[in-house]
Amino acid sequence: MHIGMVGLGRMGMNMARRLARGGHQVAAYNRSAQKARDLAAEENGVTPVESLARLKDALRAPRLVWLMLPAEAVDAHLDELAEILEPGDLVVEGGNSLYKDDLRRAPLLGAKGIAYMDAGVSGGVWGLSEGYCIMAGGAPDDFARLEPALESLCQPGGYLHTGPVGSGHFVKMIHNGIEYGMMQAYAEGFELMKQGPFSEHHDFEAICGLWQNGSVVRSWLLGLLQKAFEERPGLEGIAGYVEDSGEGRWSVQQAVESAVSAPVITLALMERFRSRQQDTFGDKVLAALRNQFGGHAVKISD
Repeated sequence: MHIGMVGLGRMGMNMARRLARGGHQVAAYNRSAQKARDLAAEENGVTPVESLARLKDALRAPRLVWLMLPAEAVDAHLDELAEILEPGDLVVEGGNSLYKDDLRRAPLLGAKGIAYMDAGVSGGVWGLSEGYCIMAGGAPDDFARLEPALESLCQPGGYLHTGPVGSGHFVKMIHNGIEYGMMQAYAEGFELMKQGPFSEHHDFEAICGLWQNGSVVRSWLLGLLQKAFEERPGLEGIAGYVEDSGEGRWSVQQAVESAVSAPVITLALMERFRSRQQDTFGDKVLAALRNQFGGHAVKISD
């Protein structure tokens, strides 16, 4: 199929690569045009374009355009696409947007006959080699049209039609909230070992490897933490300063709106805020994990 990819950051670039390697024809646009040209030089089936208008011309109608942009850049691109695209075209918003924004955006495009879907994408920098997990919200007919791309992007069983517009980003929001809680539990456990009576004897990389074999706490995150300890046994050079990308906050806000008790996710978010005033080994674990699965930058300690 023909698909336009708008935004060639950490996620968008690798998604475009995986689509091209899956046999799809990809028209690639990025604000920094050289990224699109470099991608086209490296991957068969990729056509670089230098504007959204040229993106439209490079795609066969009815067109499918996938956005992978920072949340603050989405609306401006959608406004431009609304003036460029034609009735019957489909836009997929795959960035980390709040689901309420999808509920606002879909009718604006729908008034022009342009369909809209939201896609929550998990997989981070490992998605290119391992495949992504994608939660897609929208009309069933639009999902069916998108499905060949999802089959190429995802692991077997790694995508799901979660319901109407907004549901994909909603499920991804909760997914990330759970992720916050899991990461916090690992961070606290390794902090306890670091401060415990046998600290000088602990090989944290070996402990991660041990727990990956038969333990009830084994997980992909734990495997990534093992890799982080392999690279830096004491997490040397990593500051215990942990950012948050927004979805943990949205999960906590949703808990308040729904009157649902979510103390673990809430406290995990609060701990990230606290990390910005105090540097601990547990916070280094969190920072290292974010770097391993998402390629998120870490602050370097003195």
